[in-house]
Amino acid sequence: MADPVIFPPELALTTPVDHSRRQLEALLEVSEAIAQQRDLPALFHDLSERLHSVVDFDFLALTLYDSVRQVMRLHVLETRLPSEKRAGSESAVLGHPSGWVWQTQNCFVVSDTEMETRFPDFLRQLREGGVRSFALVPLTTAQRRLGALGFGRFIPQGITEAEVQFMQRVASQVAVAVDNALNIESSQAYQQQLARERDRLQVLLEINNVLVTTRELPELFRGIVSTIERVIQLDYTSLALLDPSSGLLKIYALDFPGRQQLIKQEMIVPRDASPAGHAISTGKPLLARGAELHQYSSEIVRTLRNEGIQTICCVPLINHGDPFGTLHLARRRIDAFTPQDIELLLQVGGQIAIAVENALAFKEIDALKDKLAEEKLYLEEEIRTEFNFEEIIGDSPLLKQALAQVELVAPAGTTALILGETGTGKELIARAIHNLSPRRERTFVKVNCAAIPSGLLESELFGHERGAFTGAINQKIGRFELADRGTLFLDEVGDLPLELQPKLLRVLQEQEFERLGSNRTQRVDVRVVAATNQDLAKLVTERAFRSDLYYRLNVFPITVPALRERPEDVALLVRYFVQKFSRRLNKTVEYVPAQAMNALVRYAWPGNVRELENLVERAVILSPGQELRVPVSELKAAGGAAGAEAVADASFGELQQLPAFAGASVSTLEEAERQHILRAMRQTEWRIAGPRGAAALLGMKRTTLQARMRKLNIRRPI
Repeated sequence: MADPVIFPPELALTTPVDHSRRQLEALLEVSEAIAQQRDLPALFHDLSERLHSVVDFDFLALTLYDSVRQVMRLHVLETRLPSEKRAGSESAVLGHPSGWVWQTQNCFVVSDTEMETRFPDFLRQLREGGVRSFALVPLTTAQRRLGALGFGRFIPQGITEAEVQFMQRVASQVAVAVDNALNIESSQAYQQQLARERDRLQVLLEINNVLVTTRELPELFRGIVSTIERVIQLDYTSLALLDPSSGLLKIYALDFPGRQQLIKQEMIVPRDASPAGHAISTGKPLLARGAELHQYSSEIVRTLRNEGIQTICCVPLINHGDPFGTLHLARRRIDAFTPQDIELLLQVGGQIAIAVENALAFKEIDALKDKLAEEKLYLEEEIRTEFNFEEIIGDSPLLKQALAQVELVAPAGTTALILGETGTGKELIARAIHNLSPRRERTFVKVNCAAIPSGLLESELFGHERGAFTGAINQKIGRFELADRGTLFLDEVGDLPLELQPKLLRVLQEQEFERLGSNRTQRVDVRVVAATNQDLAKLVTERAFRSDLYYRLNVFPITVPALRERPEDVALLVRYFVQKFSRRLNKTVEYVPAQAMNALVRYAWPGNVRELENLVERAVILSPGQELRVPVSELKAAGGAAGAEAVADASFGELQQLPAFAGASVSTLEEAERQHILRAMRQTEWRIAGPRGAAALLGMKRTTLQARMRKLNIRRPI
């Protein structure tokens, strides 16, 4: 038998006449509060105090419909439990009772949350908060529907029809006040927008006056900076132009209050390693915040980061469709530069471009435009082919097997673990997983767990609050928050400190964490792709890696084959790198000699694709003509096997370059060739002909191989 409902003594002694009088008095007080308050939170706080004498409730909520986002948003929440406040939370119209009330204009009353079956997710939240009864009434004026007014109790006392009717009357008055407050907010926002637009137009006018009064770049730059700072706060500003003789970006003017000596005039800004280079190559402004700046290795970016800069904006200076410089602006706040600021800076950039054009000589501008046209096409092609699936070069069965696994796991959204030696291209595989997944439109964030000191890694991954530790002068957003609804690539995850592994495990399982120095839980939707060149299972056995984290990461392992395991791909990679570096270095290398190619194919490549890429780049630099000159002396013997294999097909001139074989006798060369053929025969189980025979493996004709075997006295064992 259910326990009887016990009402407060003051309500039990109240007669119906007294209760009606109190309701009328409360309605009058509501009207008085509406007349006195225009601020919604203050109005709601005042209403809750006045209504408690008539209606017993533990919280009072106001949920309004957002026509822009098409969601129901909780604007104000008065409660006796401050920890339960969730003002600003959003919910879908169809999945929330406030949306149902807003659409149907009917009341939603729950006498007992334990028995209610409608809106199960919402009711579960109420039950978790201890709410036992709850009601929502429409919040509507004669002109429009606004949302819903809700109230509830933590005690098992059902809400009566009289209380609902009374709250409907209250809601009709509150709706007028809310509508007026919203209209006032809209009016004030419009006035502020007009004021900002007026200020921005004034800025453009004043900049135009500066441009027509001077043609000297330093003086011109000072006038531009002082004018922009009237509407946009700046901590650093500089102007970089392409040098007509070198084609490099150079700092021509800068403003860095208090730190002017850190960045020098005429300082070179690298194109490929700076935000300015990307802004020029795309012809669009680039905005980089927080951890996004780590991808740029420019010395200027590192200097700015050391000085606390959190946001960098690069606006290209464009003349007749061709970028020829950039305007750099930076702030120590991570939320700097709104879309309206970017729009203004684009207009300012157009004015600066005209002024710089007048300041520079016409001959230098024409030469700069011609050079920019070539470099822009080249950089755009590089950007189109960088970090995509097409850059994974190879046709070997092992590589195809790995790529097939990528195609399987990419759309699934599950955690992937990429295994492979260093230099095999694990990051390319991770990017391929991201690009083939539904998250490809979102951010791909990468973290090298071995490159960041353990004391800073937690802050990099999860962020920190201001004052969380010595030197934390600003709040910082971690990589997990930056990768929200995207992909986070944890490279070298085997080097993750043991003390951070439980926190990472929690993010993987619950998708939630706390920043350093904060007790507020952050929820994210991040797909984690990890990579390592270590044996994690062995680390687990040695207690250097948590077993539960290992099993959570090892959901879908993908092994990237080493280059020595796919020798048939070496020739393809060599040709690809030759073309790539020939274009970049303005060389004319077109073909690779057969002997040099054989030496490259036979080498074991302990550094894998990265070593091959570096070697080919040096070879292109050393090649004066169309033939690739491979520095064979740099092919180091890996345990003796790689050296023997390289020797087997290298020319005599190339062998003389090898320190180990300089001045060697003919018998040593014959023995190396004999051992090489023996290894090939054992690998093919003494099969000579056919696609899987030793002749095909060694890249020679069957008859040639048989002749060499007779010469070297090589016979199949009985």
